Amino acid sequence: MDEGEVTLGKRDRSDQDMAEDDSDDDVGPMPLPAEAEGNTSRKKKRKVLPHEQLYLSHLPDTEQYYKSFMHRDTINFTVVTKTDFIITTSIDGHLKLWKKQDSGIEFVKHYRAHLQPIIAVSASADGQLFASVSEDGTAKVFDVVNFDMINIIKFGFAPHACCWVHKKGEAQGLLAVSEANSGTIKLYDGRGGDTPLETLPSLHRSPVHIITYCDKYDTVISADEGGFIEYWQPIEPFALPTHVHGLWQYKTQTDLYEFKKAKSVPTCIVLSPDSSSFVTFSMPDRQVRIFSFLSGKLSRKYDESLTAIQEMQQAGTAVYKVDEMEFGRRLAVEREMELPGPDGKIPAMWINAIWDESGSFVIYATLLGVKVVNVVTNRVSRLLGKDENVRWLNFSLYQGAPAKAGTRTTLAMAASDNPLLAEKAVRDPTLFCTGFKRSRFYMFTRIEPEEKAGDRDVFNERPTREEQNVAIAAPAASNKSGPSPYAEAATIHTSMGDMHLRLFPKQAPKAVENFVGHARRGYFDGIIFHRVIPKFMIQTGDPLGDGTGGTSIWGDEFEDEFSDDLKHDRPYTLSMANAGPGTNGSQFFITTTATPWLDKKHTIFGRVYQGYEVVHAIENVKTNKADKPYEDIKIVNITIQ
Repeated sequence: MDEGEVTLGKRDRSDQDMAEDDSDDDVGPMPLPAEAEGNTSRKKKRKVLPHEQLYLSHLPDTEQYYKSFMHRDTINFTVVTKTDFIITTSIDGHLKLWKKQDSGIEFVKHYRAHLQPIIAVSASADGQLFASVSEDGTAKVFDVVNFDMINIIKFGFAPHACCWVHKKGEAQGLLAVSEANSGTIKLYDGRGGDTPLETLPSLHRSPVHIITYCDKYDTVISADEGGFIEYWQPIEPFALPTHVHGLWQYKTQTDLYEFKKAKSVPTCIVLSPDSSSFVTFSMPDRQVRIFSFLSGKLSRKYDESLTAIQEMQQAGTAVYKVDEMEFGRRLAVEREMELPGPDGKIPAMWINAIWDESGSFVIYATLLGVKVVNVVTNRVSRLLGKDENVRWLNFSLYQGAPAKAGTRTTLAMAASDNPLLAEKAVRDPTLFCTGFKRSRFYMFTRIEPEEKAGDRDVFNERPTREEQNVAIAAPAASNKSGPSPYAEAATIHTSMGDMHLRLFPKQAPKAVENFVGHARRGYFDGIIFHRVIPKFMIQTGDPLGDGTGGTSIWGDEFEDEFSDDLKHDRPYTLSMANAGPGTNGSQFFITTTATPWLDKKHTIFGRVYQGYEVVHAIENVKTNKADKPYEDIKIVNITIQ
């Protein structure tokens, strides 16, 4: 199936349906059946986006990211300016400027902008100014083109959101900043002092967490934590614009109450290039909504909720089928993103959705990867990064053609067939992405990464302790052979305590025999828990300690054993790990929550009935990016009763 033919959340029409459509066109008009004589409406044709392939050729298309660069802590924002600069910020208050080159980017400057976490950033409409605001109660203003910090504004209150709200070419840079503890918005001169030019206390009742500026209509759209969206002008009387022809007059005429009805709040409001629409992502309902700017009406809505994704995964209708174990891991990450982190912030609130330059495609992150959705045909055109071990969050897109030093492309040069001139205008579309709990930002381009996967992760900072941690394989225990009797109970003695198991030899005789045989021979002694995923499972049984080893007592893989009596409908379920049907060896896992998507995929051969606290103690240890605990948790031995 072509990537452009994948329906968003729906199955494609069958070949038979298509054949029927074609035959109707060949035969021509036919008399209507009797029951449809009064119905003269024609059958709706599938929408087509003109020049779709041209637009797609200006977007990244590789399934793997091309390169990544580091900060010292988790990156929360990436911004591409109109002046071809990329600005990245991290929660430790650091800011870096990069310049787009013919291919890739070049580091320009690094600032320790704030002593506390950066909570909001904004680039001006002309790309000349950039501002970051922090929990330290200040804003830092940067001249982007000269990569210089030109002003510090001290608020005297805890800020929440910021946005430049002046038109291109204006001499005065106007910065709107909201308060974290009220609905008040204050306007500052970006190059001026600490005293606000205007204070707007009555636009919102709840703290404003998103402010977006529309340069075309000189209008601001702001959203608060109560789910309300407001339009207003950044000039007197700071109310709904009256000069914009066709703009809604009463909010009851719009669908802007959609978030309040859904008991959700938008995480972003991003205008299309022509300002005709804006796209939002919202939490906790995980809906992507597209609104008309002028009418305020909802034109598109895509359901990316966990419930919908699980249903499509189980039914096999998802745009991409993920391995069941990997799906469980990703689902656990999705739930973790909704919880406040150590800084009290919810990471999912950094998720955004963006437009391409044509305004025909929306790009946003999901559990499955980065979706590129054609909003005209309502189809997923591409799915980027689907196999990467990163949960993508915040995006910015570059689609220009960097000007080469000493050259200027004229209209005649652009229209020329000269291949040397054409080469000067070659584009390097790049999607810049942040990842959940990642101190790197990633670049998707139209260039495949180099063969050595390690070369794409650039160590432009000193590696963290996590990245310096080298896994030490646990010593492989003796592999004595011998007959193993069945058993109905066992106790796993670990370095964190004991877990008592009830085994099911009737429903899974081979799995139980394998487990008991290994336990009796001491095969599991000293083996670590090599994979731990909170709210999902803890995994062990690999003598190599990295998830790639382990054999059965027979030396070969053995078949699955499924029983209708046993399901993954509760935590503390003991199951065989595998690499697909009939590939059981020695590895096993214990679930920490209900995992119904694993039914008929993994053999259940026992359950923990005592020692739940030990299961959760292991579940909650700190792990690295590969889900491996920093400190080894070992099986001391296993006794069989």
